[in-house]
Amino acid sequence: MVATGGDHKVTPAELFFDLVFVYAITQVTALMAAAPSPTRVVEGMVVLALLWWCWCCFAWLGNVVRADAGALFGVLVTVMAVVFVVSLAVPELFADATGGLPLPLVFVASYGLVRVLHLVSYRIASPGDTALHRTLRRTALLSVAPPLALLLAGCAYEGTPRLLLWLGAVLIDYGGIYVTGASGWRVNSPGHFAERHGLIVIIALGESIVAMGVGVADFPLTVAVIGACAAGLLLSAGLWALYFRRFGEPAEHRLGALDGDDRTRFARDVYTFLHLPLVAGVVLCALGMKKVLTQVADTGHYALAEPLHGTVAWSLAGGVGVFLLGAAAIVLRSTGRRPTALLVGGALGLAAGPLVQHIPALLALALLAAAILALVLVHGRGAAARPEPTAEA
Repeated sequence: MVATGGDHKVTPAELFFDLVFVYAITQVTALMAAAPSPTRVVEGMVVLALLWWCWCCFAWLGNVVRADAGALFGVLVTVMAVVFVVSLAVPELFADATGGLPLPLVFVASYGLVRVLHLVSYRIASPGDTALHRTLRRTALLSVAPPLALLLAGCAYEGTPRLLLWLGAVLIDYGGIYVTGASGWRVNSPGHFAERHGLIVIIALGESIVAMGVGVADFPLTVAVIGACAAGLLLSAGLWALYFRRFGEPAEHRLGALDGDDRTRFARDVYTFLHLPLVAGVVLCALGMKKVLTQVADTGHYALAEPLHGTVAWSLAGGVGVFLLGAAAIVLRSTGRRPTALLVGGALGLAAGPLVQHIPALLALALLAAAILALVLVHGRGAAARPEPTAEA
């Protein structure tokens, strides 16, 4: 294990590691798209939260130990293999699959292996850090063992009981990390840590583009399809601009200005906890974008004026709403400012489902893209008009 320094940057090994999560996020969208419903959306978000934890564990570890040197690269490849197996199981985790291995049990066992590999690797990487060792023990007792027990118990049931047990496991897992506190964890390189999380946001945005491509597969290319693709790409570009041009950089600066446990708490709150709504929002929006492209392309079953219906109608704008509320929370935690534009936009996105069901799907996508691009301008002007917070703030 080779320790990192304060100027550590993202390594090619970590980019390679992220590739398996590209597929994993795609599989979460496939899980929800197979039979869209409110319950299926919750199932997809539970699976995404567990996958997010697998990624975050090694984003933290890669900040203190080089991923491209020593034993950690072997650990990363092992985790990639495990997560790939997990991804294969995702679309049928809550369905009655016949034949083969019991997929829920495979998923849970693989998830448990990733968490154990993370704790063991951290322990080996810091043999003399007693504060970290205490934190690792608390993490194992509060944030790994109880959720894993609930996940295993959920494998014995189907449908709603499994979902409730797994949802409880996610809540205990995240709560356990909060209870264990910041002492012992380290963020050696703020630049590396912020860049890693920016890259996973790009991966999620890439999934929205992939979802559009999947939505028009096996259909002829038409002017309407090209227009829908352009609108979807503009929407993804708007979300990208919000993150990388508006609130991502101030968060990185704030992280670099802190040290010790204050830096660790900020990294946990803003990056580990509050980046999950960003990724989840993009995945939910991708579900709606995929359905829009399918309806626009499938002229044999849908008229061009056909609106979205049901869960996918909500997910198109609702996913953007989740993203914007997560962004607002990041701005508030980073600067202490109340981002009114993001809060209003997030609330409107969550409430826009009934409206989306009454306008053509292509028009809904175009209007949403225009609204996000307008929000980029509004939020940027508002941030520029406010003075920078003082050091005491």
